[in-house]
Amino acid sequence: MTRPGPVLFFDSGIGGLTVLREARYLLPYEHLIYVADDAAFPIGRWPEADLKARILALFAELIATHRPKAVVIACNTAFTLAGEALREAHPRVPFVGTVPAIKPAAERTSSGLISVLATPGTVRRAYTRGLIDSFAGRCHVRLVGSDTLAELAERHMRGGGVADEVLLAEISDCFVERDGQRTDIVVLACTHYPLLANRFRRIAPWPVDWLDPAEAIARQLVRVLGPNAAEIPAQTPDCAIFTSGPQDPALRRLLAGFGLVLANEHGVRPQET
Repeated sequence: MTRPGPVLFFDSGIGGLTVLREARYLLPYEHLIYVADDAAFPIGRWPEADLKARILALFAELIATHRPKAVVIACNTAFTLAGEALREAHPRVPFVGTVPAIKPAAERTSSGLISVLATPGTVRRAYTRGLIDSFAGRCHVRLVGSDTLAELAERHMRGGGVADEVLLAEISDCFVERDGQRTDIVVLACTHYPLLANRFRRIAPWPVDWLDPAEAIARQLVRVLGPNAAEIPAQTPDCAIFTSGPQDPALRRLLAGFGLVLANEHGVRPQET
């Protein structure tokens, strides 16, 4: 019997929409709720203890309100910091996490030179170092932390101008030449970054594989839901909740392109900050 309830996707901004889009292809009948804690964006600059406390408090309210059948943490920073604590706090809710795709990068690389493009919080985290030690010990892995790239992705997707030279400055450290070899894979370790992938390809010093984890996350969600996956179309429109309670026509248009309505305009109270 199909378990009721929506699938909830969480990110700090609009980056997790790339994961939601892949999930909809594989799970077309699920009712999807997208939650963006944009009031806290960019979360990579928060002190870790404060951010973890905020995420736990927000999820206590979200799970009590929406009773989701599963939760996708579509944010490397949030999941590597608070994923374990969320699972302990809500043992009956399956959580699908997002971690840097270091293992598949190590399996695919020909040159042995991999770069991980991430937020500073993900770069600092011991979780990321552990993935490198476990799966990429024979590779040269460069961690590149960007303070502004997630914000630039948000600006780009909302119709703001972002110059090529600004983007190139953020990604240039990913490109390494060593012993006659070149970086051949860049792991996009923030769900915002695939929103800029086409521009990255155009301005990169040489071609690389930009590794987007969205499809793999969606496939994991399918495995987690198993027989609980919806078998008939949902009767409720898919929606997005932004904790800042924005009234932004450009955001409404962007969300419509992902099949979402802005729930703050349909009686859903935004999270207090």
